[in-house]
Amino acid sequence: MNNLKVLVNGIVKSNPTFVLALGMCPTLGTTTSAGNGFGMGVATMAVLVLSNLVVSLIKNLIPDKVRIPAFIVVIASFVTIIGMLMQAFFPALYASLGVFIPLIVVNCIILGRAEAFASKNGPLASVADGVGIGLGFTWALTLVGAVREVLGSGAIFDYPLGIGDYTPLVFVLAPGGFLVLGYLMALFNKLMKK
Repeated sequence: MNNLKVLVNGIVKSNPTFVLALGMCPTLGTTTSAGNGFGMGVATMAVLVLSNLVVSLIKNLIPDKVRIPAFIVVIASFVTIIGMLMQAFFPALYASLGVFIPLIVVNCIILGRAEAFASKNGPLASVADGVGIGLGFTWALTLVGAVREVLGSGAIFDYPLGIGDYTPLVFVLAPGGFLVLGYLMALFNKLMKK
């Protein structure tokens, strides 16, 4: 499989949110706005790409008995770096995402891609996989956040659309997240079957 196909596969056929239903906690917890969804997606994508690269480079040096703990140490190192960079350069976004930034360490998407793909492929393919899965996750979080923000607060990327007085608050709350995610998953999967 060539690297472009790997990248596109992560966005569409193996979309972590809409197809694989992975990473549901950050999807529901951080998508109260399009900006938050985009920020969480980019942070996760950065960790995913960097950890996939390092795992693919050190896969032959790690004994099988400590493979998963070694992958978690690699992932945790990059999460710490990304968290510090976000706190330094995007403090409002960092504060808004809160505990979900450190929880990237245990995001099943990242550990799953390290184990299923990066530990079995070369660096270029692993980076392509990380970019593809990361873009798919970022796109999904941004879309869920945008729909919730428009329906719940009448804005998009914090830009008011003039309909804020007519929108039900439920869409920026947890039940609205479940509703929006469910309908978007159904729509995405229906479109993919055509």
